[in-house]
Amino acid sequence: MLEYVPRETFHMKQANKQGYKNQIGAFGEQIAANQLQKRGFNILDTNYLKKWGEIDIVARETRGNQEIIRFVEVKTVSYETKAALEFDVTHETWAPEDNVHFKKIKRMNRTIESWLIEHDCHLDWQIDIAAVRIVTRDKYATINYIDNVIL
Repeated sequence: MLEYVPRETFHMKQANKQGYKNQIGAFGEQIAANQLQKRGFNILDTNYLKKWGEIDIVARETRGNQEIIRFVEVKTVSYETKAALEFDVTHETWAPEDNVHFKKIKRMNRTIESWLIEHDCHLDWQIDIAAVRIVTRDKYATINYIDNVIL
C-alpha cells in the first residue's frame, strides 16, 4: 500500500523548474527530506501536485506499532552570508514558517484528501512545517521542524 522510496531514487521535481527561487526551494526540500530520513521517517512521495494544491513531502513515521503520515510543507529562505542568517534568527525577524497561513493549510487539506484516497490510506495523519534557512555559497543550512500544525 504505502511504499518507501529509497534515498538513492529520491528526486525533488521542483529542481527541474527554471529560476533561482525554484532552485532554492528544491534545495530546502532536499534538506528537509534528508532530515526526515535521519529521524527514521520513510519518504513516500515528494511534490505531490493537484490543480488545487501541492504537498512538498509525504512521509511515514512508525512509533512502535503505530504509523502516522506526515504531510510536510517546506518553506525556504536563502541568505548571502551566515552572519545575515544568524542575525535574522537571533533578532527574531521574519521566519519562513510565517508564510504558512490559514489559506495554505486549507488548500493542503484538500490535496491531502486526494493523496489519502489515491493511496487507499486510512492511517492517522498530520501537517508539519519544515522552515529551512540556507547559505548556498557556504553549503550551510538550519532547519526548524514544527510538528502537527493546527491553525
